[in-house]
Amino acid sequence: FSLSLAGFIEEPERKYCFECASEEQCQEWVEALKRASYEFLRRSLIFYRNEIQKMTGKDPLEQYGISEEARFQLAT
Repeated sequence: FSLSLAGFIEEPERKYCFECASEEQCQEWVEALKRASYEFLRRSLIFYRNEIQKMTGKDPLEQYGISEEARFQLAT
């Protein structure tokens, strides 16, 4: 399978090719890449932030000085 990365200034049309020994191995790669995506990590942060807030009554990001604006962006 291949992965094309568009939108990077240095290399706007960069393409990476991956070779796998089996369909199963290919699916494992695809899932690993999905889990490493920004959107997956962002959603995970939102989920765990909300879970911690439910359990403790405190926003866990507050201790790191994250602004109200940034917290609002996380919640969208």
